[in-house]
Amino acid sequence: MTETPHTLPLAEVEALARAAHQGQTDKAGRPYAEHLQAVAEGVRARGGDPEQIAAAWLHDAVEDDAMPERWLDQAPLSERTKAIVRALTRRAGEPPEAYAARILATPGALLVKEADLAHNADPARLAALDEPTRTRLTEKYTRMRALLGLEGDA
Repeated sequence: MTETPHTLPLAEVEALARAAHQGQTDKAGRPYAEHLQAVAEGVRARGGDPEQIAAAWLHDAVEDDAMPERWLDQAPLSERTKAIVRALTRRAGEPPEAYAARILATPGALLVKEADLAHNADPARLAALDEPTRTRLTEKYTRMRALLGLEGDA
């Protein structure tokens, strides 16, 4: 779907996401916006559309408490983008199987999660972590790829 006057242009979505995550870092201590940009670029490279790219920029915003869920409810975004962001937002205590099922049931969400997992599992990114964390996360990402039916490595 193309952007309409009622939806934020991608540049504005990117700016909002960067501002929302300002000061946050990933597990390796890198600025969190680098992860968001990598996921957005991964979605674009995989043939994702503007709604999926917008969701990539926002995929961790609610989960990381960078933006309240009520912001998402009222945001000038397509319903599809909002649905993808909601699908990718883990809920406290949620089993991985339920999380994966929600992603698979939401049109457009799997591509965004695939790009997210690919960046999370990037060997260069994982190399910056201590061995126990690297091992734990590698196992977590491998299991999620399997639950989502994503074959092979990221």
